[in-house]
Amino acid sequence: MNDDEKWSDISRDISNVAKKIKSHIDEEDLVEDLKDTFKNTIESTSQLINNIIKTVESTVTDEEIKKDTKEVVNNINLELKSLINETKDKFSGGLSSNLKTEEE
Repeated sequence: MNDDEKWSDISRDISNVAKKIKSHIDEEDLVEDLKDTFKNTIESTSQLINNIIKTVESTVTDEEIKKDTKEVVNNINLELKSLINETKDKFSGGLSSNLKTEEE
């Protein structure tokens, strides 16, 4: 193999490594965007639930209806928390397995 071919191979290898690094950085940015979006969705949902509870407390005068409504909202809140935790675990597990695969 002559010098020109060696330099061509080296240049191609460097180009491939640069593409892999760029792809990895793009994936990390995408993951961060997804995390931020997920976090914002959780915060918005939390605010909505709190607003519902405040609205019920301030507008509903029947104590039994108020109690039942707050119980329903709290059950919804618990379900959402459970769903969020499951999603977070799946998301984290998926990321871990993807990172291990990429490293190998």
